[in-house]
Amino acid sequence: MGWLFYTDGRVQTYADEKAEIARLCTFEGERRKTELVKACKVGSTWYAAAKVTNIDGTPVEDTTYVTDADGSITFAAVFLTRYDDGCWGYKDMEESAGPVESRAPLSLLALLSDLKDPDSYAQDWRQRCRNWASIPDYKEGDKIRLAAPVTLTDGSTCQIVTATHYRRGRQKRRCYRIEETGGLVRLSKASLAGSELLSSAKGAASPVLAEFLAGRDA
Repeated sequence: MGWLFYTDGRVQTYADEKAEIARLCTFEGERRKTELVKACKVGSTWYAAAKVTNIDGTPVEDTTYVTDADGSITFAAVFLTRYDDGCWGYKDMEESAGPVESRAPLSLLALLSDLKDPDSYAQDWRQRCRNWASIPDYKEGDKIRLAAPVTLTDGSTCQIVTATHYRRGRQKRRCYRIEETGGLVRLSKASLAGSELLSSAKGAASPVLAEFLAGRDA
């Protein structure tokens, strides 16, 4: 399915977007109904968990999802969104259609029904979401070894960096100090996948605590 834009200005705010996602995930036919369970926005993408139940109360039979104990199934939907000339638009897809965006939070994944095919697109999508969620949120002063060297714009590479920040106006922006040169570099969250914490800023900032912990480990 392609993009659909609303030209009537009905969607202008975050609340408008969430209400529209809820509407799009709500449907009732002769046999089944679908309702939104949870919706989360990450960047410009909405992730939704939608529950399907049979109106007559019988268990839902589906070729992709394992029926839950209450007879329902819950699947994930991904809504790419953007504003074009003031008009809000979306492009939606179900998780088994192989969406590229894969940053759904673990709290949403926990609501989804199990999958019947361990090698399905949906299984791969869920694992990519888990991989994204597992990327550490490093603290100021943490020393890190990246999983692989990152090539910089000048052609040089870096692999061991320390989390720090710089200021732009009143805002603090996360960056990393390169071990070899002392220069600063911005790194995307994706480049931190598989990285390793070499030393913790928390431990380094408190030698008394570090000595205490060393004594406990002895």
